[in-house]
Amino acid sequence: MRLTQFSDYAVRVMLYLAAHTERLCSIGEIASAYEISDNHLMKVVSKLAAEGYIESVRGRNGGIRLDRPATEINIGKLIRHTEGHIDLVGCAQCKLNGVCNLPGPLDLALAAFFAVLERYSLADVLGTQDGVRLLRQLSKGMR
Repeated sequence: MRLTQFSDYAVRVMLYLAAHTERLCSIGEIASAYEISDNHLMKVVSKLAAEGYIESVRGRNGGIRLDRPATEINIGKLIRHTEGHIDLVGCAQCKLNGVCNLPGPLDLALAAFFAVLERYSLADVLGTQDGVRLLRQLSKGMR
């Protein structure tokens, strides 16, 4: 299974914020750190804020930060929120829809995929201090 670009960017934003808990971060600095579009990240950040994963602070000295500790953010649930409904092979449009048995195993595989992801928090996937250090290096000179 391949995650959408939206989910990829959402996880990147969350990892970046988890490595910078001591301050507010801007969308621009995160976009620069990952060399991706500000416009794409604005949509991602908007959804993450609406879902309660991040807090957005408005104003001149505003920015974004995690809404709760990284240990309390479940990666499986985050990806479920960002992916929405997942149709692995598009069975609804298939001429064999209703008579083929492939959807059953695919549903089981998808459930297993998320069951594994739901065992991990954002803090777990952030990893060691090396990961935090790398994410902090990406932001040097952007503030």
